[in-house]
Amino acid sequence: MELSDANLQTLTEYLKKTLDPDPSIRRPAYYLTAEKFLESVEGNQNYPLLLLTLLEKSQDNVIKVCASVTFKNYIKRNWRICEAVGVGMWPLMPHGMWSILEFSMDFSRRYRHEFKSNELWTEIKLVLDAFAQPLTNLFKATIELCSTHANDASALKVLFSSLIQIAKLFYSLNFQDLPEFFEDHMETWMTNFHSLLTLDNKLLQTDLVSNAIQFLASVCERPHYKHLFEDQNTLTSICEKVIVPNMEFRAADEEAFEDNSEEYIRRDLEGSDIDTRRRAACDLVRGLCKFFEGPVTGIFSGYVNSMLQEYAKNPSVNWKHKDAAIYLVTSLASKAQTQKHGITQANELVNLTEFFVNHIQPDLKSANEFNISDCKVIKSKIEANVERATTFLQLLRAVQVLLQQCPRYTILKMYCTVNEFPVLKADGIKYIMIFRNQVPKEQLLVSIPLLINHLQAESIVVHTYAAHALERLFTMRGTNNATLITAAEMVPFVEVLLTNLFKALTFPGSSENEYIMKAIMRSFSLLQEAIIPYIPSLIAQLTQKLLAVSKNPSKPHFNHYMFESICLSIRITCKANPAAVGSFEEALFMVFTEILQNDVQEFIPYVFQVMSLLLEMHKNDIPSSYMALFPHLLQPVLWERTGNIPPLVRLLQAYLEKGANTIASAAADKIPGLLGVFQKLIASKANDHQGFYLLNSIIEHMPPESVDQYRKQIFILLFQRLQNSKTTKFIKSFLVFINLYCVKYGALALQEIFDSIQPKMFGMVLEKIIIPEIQKVSGQVEKKICAVGITKILTECPPMMDTEYTKLWIPLLQALIGLFELPEDDTIPDEEHFIDIEDTPGYQTAFSQLAFAGKKEHDPVGQMVNNPKIHLAQSLHKLSTACPGRVPSMLSTSLNAEALQYLQGYLQAASVTLL
Repeated sequence: MELSDANLQTLTEYLKKTLDPDPSIRRPAYYLTAEKFLESVEGNQNYPLLLLTLLEKSQDNVIKVCASVTFKNYIKRNWRICEAVGVGMWPLMPHGMWSILEFSMDFSRRYRHEFKSNELWTEIKLVLDAFAQPLTNLFKATIELCSTHANDASALKVLFSSLIQIAKLFYSLNFQDLPEFFEDHMETWMTNFHSLLTLDNKLLQTDLVSNAIQFLASVCERPHYKHLFEDQNTLTSICEKVIVPNMEFRAADEEAFEDNSEEYIRRDLEGSDIDTRRRAACDLVRGLCKFFEGPVTGIFSGYVNSMLQEYAKNPSVNWKHKDAAIYLVTSLASKAQTQKHGITQANELVNLTEFFVNHIQPDLKSANEFNISDCKVIKSKIEANVERATTFLQLLRAVQVLLQQCPRYTILKMYCTVNEFPVLKADGIKYIMIFRNQVPKEQLLVSIPLLINHLQAESIVVHTYAAHALERLFTMRGTNNATLITAAEMVPFVEVLLTNLFKALTFPGSSENEYIMKAIMRSFSLLQEAIIPYIPSLIAQLTQKLLAVSKNPSKPHFNHYMFESICLSIRITCKANPAAVGSFEEALFMVFTEILQNDVQEFIPYVFQVMSLLLEMHKNDIPSSYMALFPHLLQPVLWERTGNIPPLVRLLQAYLEKGANTIASAAADKIPGLLGVFQKLIASKANDHQGFYLLNSIIEHMPPESVDQYRKQIFILLFQRLQNSKTTKFIKSFLVFINLYCVKYGALALQEIFDSIQPKMFGMVLEKIIIPEIQKVSGQVEKKICAVGITKILTECPPMMDTEYTKLWIPLLQALIGLFELPEDDTIPDEEHFIDIEDTPGYQTAFSQLAFAGKKEHDPVGQMVNNPKIHLAQSLHKLSTACPGRVPSMLSTSLNAEALQYLQGYLQAASVTLL
C-alpha cells in the first residue's frame, strides 16, 4: 500500500464503517468490508504508516481516535513486545500519543513484578533497543512543549498527564535493573525530573483538599505520630472542621447522581472514588479510629444526632443532613471491608441494627405505605369520581372530596413512593448492602420486599443499588455453607421479584445494566424450581434482549450474566422435565443462527457453550438440527479464533458422545475433518490439551472400524510433536490418551501399534515416558484412566511376560504404586514458564467460561472400575493364576520394600492372594 491520498481516503472510509452500529456494515459475512477489510490489509507494507499519517493529517477527531486505537490494536496483535515503537513515529503523534503511552504501560507494567529470568531480560533488552531513545526524545520534547505552552492551562493538563505516563514507563523499564542506555542519559532524565519537582506554575495548582485529607489520614494511623492527635481538642477540631464539612453531598455529587449515573455507581460501589473529598474524609475517620476509636465515636455521635434532628425539622429541605449522617455512621463503623463480603469488621461502639431500624428502614418503607387492598379501594374511588365528572372543575372537587374522606392518603403521600428522596433511598440500600453481615437475618428478610419494590425506582442509581443489594444478599452463606436466604423464604416474592427485575431493564439508561442482569442470574440460582412456572415468559424476554444486544455488544459483564441466566433457565427446567430441552432449542436457535451468520465474535463462544449444554441433555441420537450444523463447525476459520477453541471442542465432544454412530454413518466423510482439527490443535503449545480432549472423545465414542485407518497416523503425529516440541502439559495429556487407548482397544493393541511404527518402540515409550513421567499426571479421573491402562499393560499384555519387555514389568508396577501413593510431581522446567503464544492475527475474542454451563466431569472407566487399587490386585491375582509362581517371584526379588507393603495392602483389601 503506497502512502497516497487515495489509500488514505480508502482507509478513512473503512475506519468510519467500523463505528457503524449496523453489523451488516461493520462486520458482515462477506469479505473485504469494514473490520474484515482492515484485517486483510494490515499485513501490507506501509499499513501502520498510513494510520500514523491519518493521525497527523486528518481534520476529523473521530478518525484520529479511531486510527489511534486501530494502530494500538495492530501493534498488540502483531508484536508481543513493542519493537514498532522505535520507528521514529513520536513526532507524528501529538494526537495519538496518549493511546501509545497507554499501550506501552500495559506491556511494561509486568516488568515490575515478574521474577528475573534470561527470557525476561532478553525481552526488556529488545524493548529498550527499540524504545529507550524514542521515549527519551519524547520526554525532552514534552518538557519543551511545557515551556512553550506555559500559559495555556488546557495544553498543560494534557502535557503533564503525558509526563506522568512517561515517568511510569521510565520506572517500569528501570525496575529490574538500571539499563546502560538510561545510565548514559541520566543527566537528561534527572535534570528534567528535578525541574518538574521544583516547578511552580499557578495554572497547575488546585485546592488539593482530598490530597491534604489523605495526607492527614496517612499520618494519624502511624504509631510514632500518635501523640499529635491525643489531645481531645485536636480530635474535636479535626472532626468539626475537616471531616464533617467534607462529608457533605456536594453539588458535583448531585449532578453525577442525576446525569452521570454510571460514573457515580462506578465510583461509589466499585471504589474508584479515591480522589474525592468524601472518600478522603472517610479514610481519615478510619485512621483516627485506629488509636482513638472511643473518643472519635463519642464526638461523631453528637454530630450524627444533630444532623438527624435537622433533617427531621424539614426533610424536603434538609435531606442532605441525613445523607451526611448516614455516610458518617458508615465511615465510623467500617473497620475492614471487602467487595465480596461487605463489612467484615465493624466498630462495636456503633449499634448498627438500632440505626438500621430507626433511620434506614423508615425511608425505604415509605415506598411500601399502602397495602394492595388500600390501593384497590383508592383506585376504584378515583375511577368512579372521574367517570361522574363532566368538567375539569368537577374533577378537582371530586379529588378534594376524596382527600377529605381519606385524610391519610394525600396526593403527596400517594406519590411519596420509591422516587422520593432518591439519594436517601440509595444511602439506605447501600447501608443494607455493606452491613449485611452485621444486621440480623430477620431484619434482612424485612428488607427484601423493600428492595424488590425499589427496583421500580426511576433513578438509575436507586434501582441499580436495589438489584446489587439483592444479588449480594442472595450470595450470603449460613450454616453448612447453604445460602442464608433460602428459596422457601423467597417463595412469596418470586413473581414480583422477577417482574420488577425485568421491568428495571426497560428503564432509560438501564437496558444493559450489568447489576440488574447479575441479580437476575443470582435470583434464578437461588429460587431454582420456583421459577419454572415463569420460564416461558423469562426465556422469551432473555432471547429478546439477546437479539437486541447482539446488534452491537458493548457491555461484556451484562452479556456474560445474560448467558449465565439462559443456562440456569435450561438447567433448572430440564432437571425437572428433560423433554423441555426441545422448547429451549426452539426458542434459542433462531437467535443463535443470526449470531453465527452475522459473525458476532463476542457471542459465538457463548453460543457454543449453550449449545453444548443443550446437546448433552439429549438422551437419544443427535437431532437433525444439530447435524445440519456439524459440517460448519469444522470450518478452519472458526478455529483461527482462540476464544472459540474451548467451547468448540466441548461441542464436538457432545456430538461424539451423543451421536458417534450417526456421525460415523451419515457424516463419515467428516471424520478426516475432525482429525484435521485435532492435528491443528496438538501442533499448538497453547491448545494441545484441547486437541487431546477431542482425540479422547473420538477414541472413546467412535465405532472402532470408523477410525481404524487413521490410528497409526494419529500416533505418528503425536510422536512427531514429542520429538520436536515436548512440554510437560503435552506429556501429561499424551499419557492419559495412550492409557485410554489401552482401556478401549486393549494392551496388546497398544503394543502392536507402537511396534508397527518402529520396532521396540513400545519398550521405549514405557522406559522413557510412562515410567519416569506418570507421577506428573493430575486430576482424579486422569489418574484413574492411567492406573487402569497401566494395570492392563501389566496383566493383559503377553509380551510383558515373555520378551525383552519383561525387564520393565517391575519398574512399571512400582511407577503405578507411586501414582497411587506419592505426591503429584508438579515441577515444570524453567523454560516452559515462557512458552510463546502463537501469532493469532485479527481480532481475538477471549474465552469466558459460563459457570452454569459447566460440563459434568466424565469418567470413561467409571462403569468398568470403581477402585483402581482393588482392580490392580484382582488383575494381578488373575495373572498369577495364569502364570503360577511368576508374579510372587518377580515381586519378592525386585519390588521396592515400601511398594511391596502397599501392594500387600491392596491384595488384602481385595481379599485375593498371588499364586
